Amino acid sequence: MTDVLPLAGFTVGVTAARRADELSALLERRGATVVHGPAIRIIPLADDTELLTATRGLLEGPVDYAVATTGIGFRGWIEAAEGWDLGKPLLDALAGARVLARGPKAKGAVRAAGLVEHWSPDSEASFELLEHLLAEGVAGKRVAVQLHGEPLREFTDTLRDAGADVVTIPVYRWTGPADPAPLDRLLDAVLTGTVDALTFTSAPAAASVLRTAEDSDRIDDLVSALRRRVLTVCVGSITAGPLTRKGIPVVQPERARIGALVREVVEELPARAPRVRFDGREMQLRGQAVLLDGELLPVAPAQMAVLRALAEDPGRVLSRPALQGALRRNSGRAERIDAHAVETAIGRLRTSLREPELVQTVVKRGYRLAVPR
Repeated sequence: MTDVLPLAGFTVGVTAARRADELSALLERRGATVVHGPAIRIIPLADDTELLTATRGLLEGPVDYAVATTGIGFRGWIEAAEGWDLGKPLLDALAGARVLARGPKAKGAVRAAGLVEHWSPDSEASFELLEHLLAEGVAGKRVAVQLHGEPLREFTDTLRDAGADVVTIPVYRWTGPADPAPLDRLLDAVLTGTVDALTFTSAPAAASVLRTAEDSDRIDDLVSALRRRVLTVCVGSITAGPLTRKGIPVVQPERARIGALVREVVEELPARAPRVRFDGREMQLRGQAVLLDGELLPVAPAQMAVLRALAEDPGRVLSRPALQGALRRNSGRAERIDAHAVETAIGRLRTSLREPELVQTVVKRGYRLAVPR
C-alpha cells in the first residue's frame, strides 16, 4: 500500500490572481484537489493613470520618509516610473529620503533599486513601522506610503494626525475578475460542501469574495459555511482583515509566505477530519474520501453526507427521515428527498467502503455504523 499524501481526498479553493499557479501546484503536490476562482484582477502598472498622477505629485517636493510595504509593489512602481521617463527623478527623490521596508522582500526591492533602507522591523508588521515613524517624529515631514492593494487608512490617518504630509502611492490596484464565472463556481462549491478549505493571499481578494457573495444574495450562507465547516486560511493578518471583521475564524502562518500557508493547510485539514475508531481500526472522513486503515477510498458527495451524519454519533441508529435531511442539506435544494434516495445512497456507500457490513440496517429503525457505542 502506497503512502497517502496529507491532503489526499480534500478539496482546496484558491482565490489568488497572482502566483495562483504556484500555490495550486504546492497544494496538488500534497494530494489536494484544487478549485481556482480568481477573485480579483490586477491593473497593469504601466496603464495605471492613478499611479502616474501620484508619482508626479510626489516629485513636486522633497520626500522625508518613504515606506515600502511589498517587494513586488515597490519594484513595479520603479519599473512603471522608468516607462514614464520618471525613473531617475523618482530614485533621486527616494535617495534623499529615509526609506523604511516592511519585510525582507520589500528590503530586497529597495536594495535592487540602488537604495538603502533606513530601518525594517523583524516582525514584518505594519504597526511596528508606524510606531517607528511616530517615535522619530513626523510632524511637518513629507511621507510617501506605498500601498499594497488596501488603503491602509489607519496607518496613513495616524501619520496625518501626527502632523505628517502623507502621499499615498496606489501600487498594483485591483478590480473584480475579468471573468466572474470561475469565482461563482468556487462559491457554489463552498456552499454545497465540496470545498474543505478556502485560501486567500491578499485582502482585496478576501473583500472581493465577500462582495461577490453579497451581490448574489449568498453572503449569509457563505459566512455561515466559513464559520462552521470550511477551513479559512490567509497568508497574513492584513489579508485576514475583511474576513475577521465578519466574525470568520481564520488560520494564518507566523510568516506571510505561500509555503507557510500551504503548511497550515496540511496541518489543519487532516487534524479537523472526523475519526471513527473501532476494534483497533480507524476511519477518517476527509472531504470526498475515507481513509480506512491507511487506504484512501473515494466517496461521492451524497454518500459522504450520509456517512458524516452516521459518524456524528458512531453506533447510534439514524432514521430514514434523518438521513433524508442530510441528503437534502447536501444537495442545497429545498425539494423533497424520498426514502428510495436514502436506500440508494446507503447501497453506494457500502460499495465505496468495500466492506458492506460497516453500515448496518436496523430493521424498522434505520441505519448505523457497526461500531460499539
